[in-house]
Amino acid sequence: MRPPRALWVPFELGRPLGVPENAEFQHRVLRAALDLLQRPAGPILEDFPDDAPSGPEPEIPLACPVSFATDPSTLSDAEALLHAFQAEVDGLRNWYDVAVQRRGRTTANTTGMVPQGVADFLATLARGDEPDNPLPEVSLATTVKMASEDLKAYYNESVSAQPGRATDSLSLASWFWGETAAARVLNEIRKHFMSSDDRERQRLGTGLLVPRTQLYRFEDVAH
Repeated sequence: MRPPRALWVPFELGRPLGVPENAEFQHRVLRAALDLLQRPAGPILEDFPDDAPSGPEPEIPLACPVSFATDPSTLSDAEALLHAFQAEVDGLRNWYDVAVQRRGRTTANTTGMVPQGVADFLATLARGDEPDNPLPEVSLATTVKMASEDLKAYYNESVSAQPGRATDSLSLASWFWGETAAARVLNEIRKHFMSSDDRERQRLGTGLLVPRTQLYRFEDVAH
C-alpha cells in the first residue's frame, strides 16, 4: 500500500493505542505516530518498540447475576435457557446504565431497540418462531445480525463497568461465549438458520452469528 507514514503496533486487534485507561502509554503511541511527520521523505513503516502493558487482573471472575423467579427444574431445556437469558439481561441492566452514564454513549443501539426489546426479538427466533422485523428497510437476517451485535455490546459494556473486571477483548469473548445464556441463545438461532431455505440466513448461520473460533463450545458442533 506504501502509505506515506505508518506506525506498526504489536497490540491486540482493535486497540491501536494499547490497553484502555492508560493515558500515559496511549500518549506515547500517539507521539510516536506524529513524530513520523517530521521525517523528510516517505514511505515510512516504523515499528513501535514496546508491547502494550498488561491490563489489571480481574478481582472477581466474570459472571452474570442471574435470579430465577421460577424453579428452573420445572421448565423444559428450551424454556430454562430462555428463562436464564431473560434473567441475565435483567440482571445486567443496572450496570449497563452505569456504563452509559460514565461514557456518555453506547454501541448497543444499532437497531434502535432497547436491550429488553433486543432480547425479546432474539428469544422469539431461538424458539423457532418468526418475529416481526423491527427494521423493515432491511432483511430479517440483517436485523438479526445487528441485534446480535447490540446484545454482545450490551453484555460487554455492562460487565466492563463492574469493578475489578477484565476488559480485554479475549477475556470478554471467553466469558460471553463460554459462560452466558445469551451465547447459547445465539447458537440456537444459528442452528435454525443453518437449516433455513433462505441463503442469507444460511450464510449468517454458517459463520457470522457465532464466530467459528467459538463453535467448539457448543455440544451440537463436532470437534
